[in-house]
Amino acid sequence: MKKSALILTAISLVMSALLTACGDKNESSPSEQSTASNSPAASSSEKVTLSIGSWRVEDVEGYKKIIAEFNKANPNITVEFKPTADQEYNTVLNTALMTGGGPDIVHMRPYAPGSELGDNGYLAAINDLPGLNTIPADLLASSTGKDGKIYGVPIALNATQIFYNKKIFADLQLSEPQTWDELMKVADTLKSNKITPFAVGSKDGWILSLVHSAIAPGFYGGTAFEEQLLKGEKKFTSPEFVKSIQAMKDLAAYFPDNYVGLGMDDMRNLFVTEQAGMFIMGDWEIAVVESMNPDLQLGMFPIPKPDGSKPTVTTWVDGSFGVNANSPHKEEALKFLEFAASKSFGQLMASELKRASAIPGVPGVDELTSKVADNAVNHSTPYNILIHFDRGNPTLKTALQDALQAMYLNKLTPEKAAEEIQKNADSWFKPGQ
Repeated sequence: MKKSALILTAISLVMSALLTACGDKNESSPSEQSTASNSPAASSSEKVTLSIGSWRVEDVEGYKKIIAEFNKANPNITVEFKPTADQEYNTVLNTALMTGGGPDIVHMRPYAPGSELGDNGYLAAINDLPGLNTIPADLLASSTGKDGKIYGVPIALNATQIFYNKKIFADLQLSEPQTWDELMKVADTLKSNKITPFAVGSKDGWILSLVHSAIAPGFYGGTAFEEQLLKGEKKFTSPEFVKSIQAMKDLAAYFPDNYVGLGMDDMRNLFVTEQAGMFIMGDWEIAVVESMNPDLQLGMFPIPKPDGSKPTVTTWVDGSFGVNANSPHKEEALKFLEFAASKSFGQLMASELKRASAIPGVPGVDELTSKVADNAVNHSTPYNILIHFDRGNPTLKTALQDALQAMYLNKLTPEKAAEEIQKNADSWFKPGQ
């Protein structure tokens, strides 16, 4: 559909800007969250403390430098970046917001989960925020409500690909695979040498949705199939989609021992300690992996397809920063959002967090971030389940995650897993809307 094409176009536009410049070279309790009191907003001459709620516990050090830059022009505003563990963030945030509290600045989940907070009155509309007009409209769509109100400043773009250990590959005379069969041969070689091929665990449901979004397009036909889904011409029980679920099951032969009990931290540690050769993950992990093991020789490649055609990376807009509608310091919070919409902030995201900025014209900073940009321009396919189907109660994305977890526990076949996903879609999705 047009929407998918526009999203890809916008992401490609931003990533192209990155390439041009580089060519020149889903546990705190509610009481532990900073809450929005009912006191009046402080004047600009008074000292004010703002809190940022987020799920990005890995970014604490990077945000210290980003906030320090903001403070150069806003010395009276203290900003505290206070993340919560990813799997707990939604519950902690929603509980706080529903009781009139929560952080002053909310790190919004992308698309429906974030924009629904605005639709329900928990976030302030920011349509007139200075600098917002520099961000492409289809990136802003990730934080826009049903009534057209914009509730957040998109701060980063994501791309999922396969990271790999260059030294392990070199030692075993392996090269970047160009087809799915070649990828499986690489995995076989790693396994025969007692190296875990893929650092993947099924404990955290969002991991399975992410991994599926990365490998599935090669099995179900990418954007063309996704557009047919949106029109109602295909279903999640269609043979193409079932093949993508089967591929996830087959891949388990190359997962670590006891993978059903492994979460994100375990997966990362396996890769960082060089016990695993490959890691299917988003580009936000670059800075984390490099900080944990600066000596690891990190490489990446797009996901090969079974038919050997052009490989893909799955792309989407990451979270946005919004303002708590109940914050006593909206004026100061909006100043931070204005900063988040600036090129200066985008450059800091690239340099300190190794992230692709949503701000046009921000360059990458090294070989890896440049390669992320190249992949996103030349191999991009949208994170369909997140962008178009993260609705329902429970959401279809949750239904996918639950079905995959059940499959890995041998409670569902790939066909039955697909039926569970379609059952969720039938409960709320209306094709063509």
